[in-house]
Amino acid sequence: MTGRELDAAGIIDPELRAAYTRCRLLNARHGRTYFLATRLLPADRRPAVHALYGFARWADDIVDDTGAEATPAERAAALTRLDRLLRRALTGGGPADEPVVLALADTADRYAIEPAHFTDFMASMRADLTVTDYATYADLRVYMHGSAAAIGLQMLPVLGTVTARALAAPHAAALGVAFQLTNFLRDVGEDLDRGRVYLPADLLAAHGVHRDLLLWSRHTGRRDPRITAALRAAEDLTRAVYREAEPGLAMLDPVARPCIRTAYLLYRNILDAIAEGGYAVLHRRAVVSRRRRASVAADGLVRVLSARLGARRARTPAPAPCRALDAKEPG
Repeated sequence: MTGRELDAAGIIDPELRAAYTRCRLLNARHGRTYFLATRLLPADRRPAVHALYGFARWADDIVDDTGAEATPAERAAALTRLDRLLRRALTGGGPADEPVVLALADTADRYAIEPAHFTDFMASMRADLTVTDYATYADLRVYMHGSAAAIGLQMLPVLGTVTARALAAPHAAALGVAFQLTNFLRDVGEDLDRGRVYLPADLLAAHGVHRDLLLWSRHTGRRDPRITAALRAAEDLTRAVYREAEPGLAMLDPVARPCIRTAYLLYRNILDAIAEGGYAVLHRRAVVSRRRRASVAADGLVRVLSARLGARRARTPAPAPCRALDAKEPG
């Protein structure tokens, strides 16, 4: 499958092929939901998506998982090195010696992705080294502009649109934010173990919740109605962002639309699983059942086949009229 995708994208250099393959592995390992949806894209566009998400995953791993004994200074140094490599690769300052950066720079060049989207992303990754909570939703949105909205904007040139890109951009950014808010809600307990609370303090406080109460619930396994109310409010907030994003689905290239629609549904189903599980995200991870995932993916596949058939018909010229029937018989 990897070779077919790379062939379709016209990626023939062996070093580049290895770099893209590395990104695909990162995407498959860490982003199961989005990786599944990516399989619905035309083969020639998949390597670019793997490069974008593989890079994002790699940067996130530097922030969160650079060895159990890694100090904040060591993580900061690793992120600075990555940022330096990225800037050099994007500005043509020399070839990247890291495969993930090499693939990303090639994708950015092929699709003319604005470098500012990567700069914004790296700024948010750097914030994760020192910022452990957000006082207001407005503060959180500043962070998510780089960590989530920017990724939606990076994706847009790869997906293609049937409208002016500027019209689709706010919806693409909103979808990135909706996905990340969903992850924040699903991962409240895991983030708390890392010392972070991404749910804004003003939302929590409106329901009488604070960090110490969350820690108490996490460590004891006990529930509190105030926490449940706050998590339900966070769910409502996230669903509102999905509604902001939804009009953008129809603005995408028809052959890319089933992929993003599938991701949209799968991520939104995580919210359903959280609610159905009683908002117990501090104690267990909410997951979408395999049956539900398979059902959404199957529907996406049907839509892919329909879109590709429509695109094929649009490319097929209509048969020329038979002039013999129009000719006049000699008198």
